This record gives sequence, structure tokens and C-alpha cells, in this order.
Amino acid sequence: MRALEKASTFAGNTFAYWVILFAALALLFPGGFTWIGSYISLLLGIIMFGMGMTLSASDFKEVFSHPKKVLIGVIAQFTIMPLLAFGLAKLLGLPPEIAVGVILVGSCPGGTSSNVMTFLARGNTALSVTITSCTTLLAPLLTPAITLMLASQWLPVSAGAMFKSVVTIVLLPIILGLIAKTLFSKTVEKSAKALPLVSVIGIVGIVAAVVSGSKEKILESGLLILAVVILHNALGYLIGFFAAKLFKLEYADQKAVSIEVGMQNSGLATALAVAHFSPLAAVPGAIFSVWHNVSGSFLANYWGKKAKKLEEQKE
Repeated sequence: MRALEKASTFAGNTFAYWVILFAALALLFPGGFTWIGSYISLLLGIIMFGMGMTLSASDFKEVFSHPKKVLIGVIAQFTIMPLLAFGLAKLLGLPPEIAVGVILVGSCPGGTSSNVMTFLARGNTALSVTITSCTTLLAPLLTPAITLMLASQWLPVSAGAMFKSVVTIVLLPIILGLIAKTLFSKTVEKSAKALPLVSVIGIVGIVAAVVSGSKEKILESGLLILAVVILHNALGYLIGFFAAKLFKLEYADQKAVSIEVGMQNSGLATALAVAHFSPLAAVPGAIFSVWHNVSGSFLANYWGKKAKKLEEQKE
């Protein structure tokens, strides 16, 4: 078990590198990864099951002790990124499938890796965890509704079908994870440290599946999608930070909201795009999975070092 924990820690710390490596391998040897495409929803469900096993009542303490902070973070999550996605799609005249893919990314809840990045950035990790949990639980209603509102001018959107998908691959696995934790608390506690490894394998598998299945389209439109993803992500960090600052949240809270807004559950966006649109619509989500872990690591490193310097100056 100790070896598994070490492997899990190593995988979590080097997450971005594994995603980049397997994305590259999927481009070079697509035939070796296309079979994973049939299991994208299952992989995401397993990740969400793991998230459910890590949740506890304490994760929602912030809702009651600091409701203003949580509300600002949740509203920022479901307004800034969707509107940025819509604006970029319009401004850059994106093709329909890519536009819908970008909007799907923007309409999804925060990603669980945002919690790790907030911790490394010395932000308010408890706030980050609470916002992620709240936005994930709200996703079955808000993600289909926002996608319908913003993306239907490009492609037909079935909010009802999407609602069922999000319930099946997000909400239900989380509930099952909570039940498993309640019934088998000791076993779950022992295996909890291995969950980052499961998440890394799941996201890497999803990215590799999408990249291998859309090789030609990526080679054709990859630079455009990458540019949109980088802009979307960077503006999310920036506007999220200033939104928190505007409402006079503390600096640690500003960092948490910034990272929470900028980092999306792109695995969910990818799964929904494959299920309801096309492989090309899933490419923005796959590229976002790679990029936001790279950018998040750099941002967390910068803020973490800055916080350390300030602490040293005070001593």
C-alpha cells in the first residue's frame, strides 16, 4: 500500500507531464488509443466516484461560515468562463463544433486539480474545495442550461439529454462514493491516498482517446484551438482574481477564486462533447485538460514563492 501511495503522490505531482506525454503518443500512434473512446464516460464516472469518497461535511463548512465567499466563487464560476467562451467564439469566428466545445468547457464546474493548485499557491484551500463541491453538485442543472443558452446558435443542444448524462457520470458516482465512504469508512480511508493515481490515469485516458480519435482535425485546427484555450484559461484566472478583489475578499480568497474560475472540469466537457456533439467538439476539452494543469502549476508556483518571501520578510 505504501508503494501505491508513493506512486499516487508522484503521479499527482507530475500530472501535467503525463497528460502531455500521452497526448503526444496518441497523435503519433492513434491506433493504440482509439479503443479508449468507448470508455470516456466510465473513466469520468470513476474519477467522480473517487471525489465522492473524499467529500465530507467539513468540505461544506465554508458555505455556512463564509457564505458570501462561496456565493461569489460559484457565481463567478458559472458566469465568467461561459461568457468568455461565448465572446471568444464570436470574436474569432470559430467553426460551429469548436465553438460548442469551447462553450462546453466554460459551462462546466471547477476541476478537482484546482484544489491542489490553490494549496500550492497558499490560497484558501477550504474555500476552493467548497466551491468545487458546490459547482459540481450544481452542474447537472447549470451546465446543460448554460450550454443551451449560449451554444444553440451553432449546433442543436438537447439540455434534457445532457442533464441525464451529467447526472449519470457526475452526480450518481459522487453519491455512490459518499455511500461507500459511509459504509466502508476504514477501507476508504486506507485507499484515499491512491485516488490521485486513479484520477491521473482517468484524465490521461480521456485525453489520449480524444486526441487519437481526432488526429486529423487537431493537425488542421490545433493551433487555433490551443490559442483559444490559452486565452480562455488566462482570462479566467485574471477576471476571477479581480472579481474576488472587487468584492473585497482577502488575498488568499482572491487566489482561490482565480484558480477555481480558471481551471475547469474539462474531462466532463470532453465526455459531454463526445456523447452529444462530435469528436471535434471534444478537442477543446482535451487540450484544456493539458493546458490548465501546466498554467495552473506555473501560477501556483509563482504565488507560492511570493507568499513564502512575504513570510520570510515578516520574521
